[in-house]
Amino acid sequence: MLKRSEVKLEETWDLSPLFETEQAFEEAIKTVLEISNQMEEEFKGKIDNAKQVVSVLTAYQNLYEKMVPISTYSSLSLSEDQTNDEAQMRSAKVGQHYSKISAQLSFITSELLQLNEDVLTEAKKLAPQFKHYIDDVLRQKPYQLHPEAEKALAAFGSTFNGPYELYNTTKLVDMKFDNFEVNGESYPLSYNSFEGDWELESDTAIRRAAFEAFSSKLRDYQHTTAKTYDNHLKIEKTDADLRGFNSVFDALLFDQKVDRELYNRQIDLITTELAPHMRRYAKLLQKVHGLEKMTFADLKISLDPTYEPKISIEESRQYMLDGLAVMGEDYQNMLNRSFDERWIDFAQNQGKSTGAFCSSPYGYHPYILISWTSRMNEVFVLAHELGHAGHFYLAHSEQNIFNSRPSLYFIEAPSTMNEMLMANHLLANSNDPRFKRWVISTIVARTYYHNFVTHLLEAAYQRKVYEIIDEGGSVNASILNQIKRNVLEEFWGDSVEITEGAELTWMRQPHYYMGLYPYTYSAGLTIATQVSQRILQEGETAVQDWIKVLKTGGTKTPVELAKMAGVDITTDQPLKDTIAYIGSLIDQLEQLTNELVEETKA
Repeated sequence: MLKRSEVKLEETWDLSPLFETEQAFEEAIKTVLEISNQMEEEFKGKIDNAKQVVSVLTAYQNLYEKMVPISTYSSLSLSEDQTNDEAQMRSAKVGQHYSKISAQLSFITSELLQLNEDVLTEAKKLAPQFKHYIDDVLRQKPYQLHPEAEKALAAFGSTFNGPYELYNTTKLVDMKFDNFEVNGESYPLSYNSFEGDWELESDTAIRRAAFEAFSSKLRDYQHTTAKTYDNHLKIEKTDADLRGFNSVFDALLFDQKVDRELYNRQIDLITTELAPHMRRYAKLLQKVHGLEKMTFADLKISLDPTYEPKISIEESRQYMLDGLAVMGEDYQNMLNRSFDERWIDFAQNQGKSTGAFCSSPYGYHPYILISWTSRMNEVFVLAHELGHAGHFYLAHSEQNIFNSRPSLYFIEAPSTMNEMLMANHLLANSNDPRFKRWVISTIVARTYYHNFVTHLLEAAYQRKVYEIIDEGGSVNASILNQIKRNVLEEFWGDSVEITEGAELTWMRQPHYYMGLYPYTYSAGLTIATQVSQRILQEGETAVQDWIKVLKTGGTKTPVELAKMAGVDITTDQPLKDTIAYIGSLIDQLEQLTNELVEETKA
């Protein structure tokens, strides 16, 4: 694995639009600290009328916009190489300064909530752009603590983020993987190479050996990682109790603006109704690959690995342009800019964060992290992240900084939508049964397996963990391993052997440090599946509805956003329809496989 200094410059993102120099970055920090001091002096104890409300929110908006590039720069420079000492110290410094600012300005929310609601209503009339922000503040009223308590909690902000930072340090800095051997040949191993390559390897001996070596190293760190996670859970539980929420679930769902019914439905319906379809898919993989038994280590392999082409980064651009052309000219321009202006970090290097993500700083273009393997399935991963980029590219252009970000429940809809659009495009442009089978298998293995199975099983596991925490309990490695194993065994039944090491997959997911995040992938993909079918059937009308949704940002609830796109998520029908659609895809895979086998015989 190359060091960051050794990778090709053109495969890295360009952070200079955020800050040209380190000096500019330092001056920006100094500026926001000064503004924060001025705001405290000017407004603390003086917010007593509608005009003052508008004035303080205007000042806060200005400060918030200046803080965004600072946090984004420190975060992204650390994500590209967690082993970089300078990036570690920069991130820690920003965390400390922002905790100070958060504590210093905690009076704003406290004083707004002490006002008569008539004053806030007048403020909304004076400045309609702040209506959404003020309404969100009012929602917090039942759970707001004494101003001094709020200030104290805000001051501990960077400390409360400690478990997540420790998790990343353990995973990406301290955890070193030895090479593994198969038939006398040595193979290199790292977090990114396992998740990007070895997990998908078609050679069964190499794939299973990589899984065993990877799991063995995870096991060495299981107790530290479990204690880190337990500390994070305790912080969340304590905050929920202090604020008077009935449970940690209610506290975490509060900001998502959805209720327990929507949350539980995603987990319960998919666990029971999708499982039979995915077991059929596992059996199909086993049959095609001639495996004596199907193990957990075999679930990510391609149905037809000999057919999957390797593609370059530049070739991936054309796939994006063609597959997402339905989104229109402005969206196409954004896609071209993302390549031309180096919004995307493709490089593989030591210390780089695993997986893929999109950061969308307000007032700047989005940034995407991905570790490019040249596998064709990366086209779907890149389309996914560009879905996030396109969402905020449009939302930021239409909404102010307070209004642009929607509920976490909806956040994965635009990203998974792009995967569906890419699949629709590929299927519409070929009649070759082998290519069609490859596309459909990629939809199942990448889009639905990743978002509807991997993340959904994480959500089922996470729910059981929070139930323990809600009852006043704690977790350790043994408990977490057992919960994860039980969830996997319940879903896969006797179709897949849950091999030793599968239970450790809870150690791989940073989403557990982001609240009730994993279940939102299936929620978003449920919406995306239904809307993508609308686009196939209705064309431009459905596309324009979707673009309006993206531009709406966070000014509506997830239920309202979905309704704008023509989907009613207050019922279980969209989810049932999506599960049935997945079943139909697997039906097609079975049929196409049988046809190809018959052709071969003929």
